[in-house]
Amino acid sequence: MNGSGERPGPSVEVRIASFDGERIAPKFDRLATEEPLEIRLRAGDQTRTIAITMRTPGNDFELAAGFLYNEGVLASYESLLGISFCVDTSVDVEQRYNIVNVDLAAKTLPPIETLERHFLTTSACGVCGRAGIEALETRGIARIESDATIDPKVISALPDLLREAQGVFAKTGGLHAAGLFDLDGTLLAIREDVGRHNALDKLVGWALLNSRLPLANNVLLVSGRTSYELVQKAIVARIPFVAAVSAPSSLAVDLARAFGVTLAGFVRGDRFNIYANESRIRDRAIV
Repeated sequence: MNGSGERPGPSVEVRIASFDGERIAPKFDRLATEEPLEIRLRAGDQTRTIAITMRTPGNDFELAAGFLYNEGVLASYESLLGISFCVDTSVDVEQRYNIVNVDLAAKTLPPIETLERHFLTTSACGVCGRAGIEALETRGIARIESDATIDPKVISALPDLLREAQGVFAKTGGLHAAGLFDLDGTLLAIREDVGRHNALDKLVGWALLNSRLPLANNVLLVSGRTSYELVQKAIVARIPFVAAVSAPSSLAVDLARAFGVTLAGFVRGDRFNIYANESRIRDRAIV
């Protein structure tokens, strides 16, 4: 935990002992930082903690905005008045950069019933326990109907482009990444975090705060496996293409098929598997 009151960074240097095959010697290593972030909603004179997540410090405002948008708390950029770190004198100095206040344009907070529950998240699994496909249907999220297509060579090239842009991963080896690309394979934005869900929330938050939503002509690449929740967040942001270097879960595939997401997995070298809506990926064998 950062005890100096200074803003925590994305990585920290620690003293370790290293075995080189013959002997143990002292050295230093750099690790990805993991600290809690409390997200508070404020409207009028009301304040409520809505989420606590373990995250890698950095892009915290984007993380809060993306999380709240993906969970249906924020409908648009216009729903926001502002986002700030907590400077309340009642809060310990060392925690001030671990608390984010999200000020809503509304005069009152949304009813707690519409938020389903207070969210406690972890870097490992994000917000767990959501219902299945019905959760999106209840929110009125429609199937993605897109005529966009993409060359398979573009998808094959994405992992190398993502890895080259992972600055903190290069130092620590301990972070997930989410990258947003256009249909020609140009990297538009990348976010890293100890949690794959946090990395995507940061990316969606970047898009929300820069008025780039919906992301209708973009490709999302995630560095690990594709879970149900990652596909859900992509659907809310209206991303028609989701790819990953590892496997999807069965529910992620079901969700992608139901909501019109083209889902690719095991993107390695010049090969990958297409698990849903393959018609958007151009078949190079067809003349």
